[in-house]
Amino acid sequence: MNKYRVKILPDNIEMLVEENTVLKKVFTEGGMKFEFPCGGAGKCKKCKVKIKKEGEKEEEEVLACQTEVKGDLVVEIINREQKHYILEKGVKRQVVINPLVKKVCLELPHPSIQDNRADWTRLIESLGQKGLRANLKVLRDLPEKLRKSDFKSTVVIAGDEVVAVESEDTTEKLLGMAFDIGTTTIVGYLMNLNTGQELTHVSSINPQTKYGADVISRIIFASQSAGGLEKLHKEVVMEINSLIEKAVEEAGYKSEDVYAITVAGNTTMHHLFLKIQPRYLASAPYVPVVKEKLTVNADDIGIRINPAGKVFLLPNIAGFVGADTVAAALAAEMDKAEELKLLIDIGTNGEIVLGTKERLYACSTAAGPAFEGAHISCGMRGATGAIDHVSIGEEYKYTVIGDTLPAGICGSGLLDAVAELLKIGVVDTNGRILKPDQIRNKLGGKYKDRIVTINGILSFLLEKETATGQPVYISQKDIRELQLAKGAIAAGIEVLLKTYGAKVEDIKEVLLAGAFGNYLNPESACRVGLIPPELGGKIKGIGNAAGVGAKLALLSKKEFKRAEMLSQKIRYIELGAVPEFSSFFAKKISF
Repeated sequence: MNKYRVKILPDNIEMLVEENTVLKKVFTEGGMKFEFPCGGAGKCKKCKVKIKKEGEKEEEEVLACQTEVKGDLVVEIINREQKHYILEKGVKRQVVINPLVKKVCLELPHPSIQDNRADWTRLIESLGQKGLRANLKVLRDLPEKLRKSDFKSTVVIAGDEVVAVESEDTTEKLLGMAFDIGTTTIVGYLMNLNTGQELTHVSSINPQTKYGADVISRIIFASQSAGGLEKLHKEVVMEINSLIEKAVEEAGYKSEDVYAITVAGNTTMHHLFLKIQPRYLASAPYVPVVKEKLTVNADDIGIRINPAGKVFLLPNIAGFVGADTVAAALAAEMDKAEELKLLIDIGTNGEIVLGTKERLYACSTAAGPAFEGAHISCGMRGATGAIDHVSIGEEYKYTVIGDTLPAGICGSGLLDAVAELLKIGVVDTNGRILKPDQIRNKLGGKYKDRIVTINGILSFLLEKETATGQPVYISQKDIRELQLAKGAIAAGIEVLLKTYGAKVEDIKEVLLAGAFGNYLNPESACRVGLIPPELGGKIKGIGNAAGVGAKLALLSKKEFKRAEMLSQKIRYIELGAVPEFSSFFAKKISF
């Protein structure tokens, strides 16, 4: 088999690659952080690169997921997003500190002829805590640890297990990290488990995005590609280890000072993190392997913290409503709600929880890719160059993340733009972009020149002068994608209301969790029907609620137990099994 030299710009990476290797494989095996939102199916057109063949001057723009190496190549990555804006903050809530892992310093009486109790007996009797157990490593190390420190030692306890005995007093070094592993992003919070103080937070794009933007793409890769599950598991574990290292370095500690990690994520992310095959989540009846809370040794899954460290995974609810929803419900205290509350977390999927302390119902809708830019012509994440808000009236205005020339549009910008086009009569209630001679609204008439045909599809031009040299626009197809996404969420709300036996006006508060929910304009959300217009004045953003829930569970055994109770209390409604869902969805698609 012939091999060819591939040089990748602007990183200046050179590789020898076998003939007929697809560039997607070159990028992923080369460890490059390059995304393939549709998983390499060639549908999303987001993996465009420029290639120049050896000895030729002409450049060609191609899709990396569809292009094979046939000779020496120079590949230039274009439109690389320099900085992503990841939501790290959320609501705050006071808890009594009683962490999942704790340390107790003991000064034990020395053994003697009169007191020849076993070392382990001496230890647990001094602790005064019944029912404790030890693993074999602790028992093997125990005699030397006790005598090395003249019987003054620190005992590390996780639940009912003594996980380590350390020489001298090490109680000051007791850290934990809470992780929200999202389909798109990962956020971690470094916490002092003695005081409850957040020392720092870190975040990154989930590197699994190179295998697809949504959970279905990754489930297919994990179940159908050779070594797929191992690759996805390794990607997320390596990224979490990198984030841990970054966090402890920022705070002036070491990874060994971290003894506990809590993890909240959707059910697919949960399974991939644990290297559990998620195959059966992708087809009816969408069955997870496990949904209960889990505690595993950090070493067993390759997490680099203290060798005695534990990973505590919050429980899932169902195949498509995971521990991230449990964590968000915990942060929002849905289990204490006296009046009807609606919690919506719009990420790559849309999870909805409705209820009070008496009854709680949840469902999941496939809504996220449109709001995160994956299926939108000029769509991109909330990163430098993304149009994030649009206003169209007597004046035409928009804002761009990073205050640069626009390179695309993110979910909140798309929502605004469509809402504004509806307002000025450029888009009708069926979601159709009107041709210039069909516009009857005087204000809409001012913007006739922006209605253009691009790639054979009627579109509204947002900006010609861009960072990429290509126009940023919204096409008729993009509006249909938005309609499908918002229709699914609106129909999901309708199903939960019907199940609960309530009306829209009975909802007293709408809590929006997640990055998209935090940045969207509530007025735009109500105008397009993503959220019922009657709820316009009741909307409150609560930030990264899943991350907050993971922190609460880390700092308090009571909150971790409460998360477990919430997962059992919330009743999952499978929308595919609800006969009325299709009719609700059909009605909610129009504006």
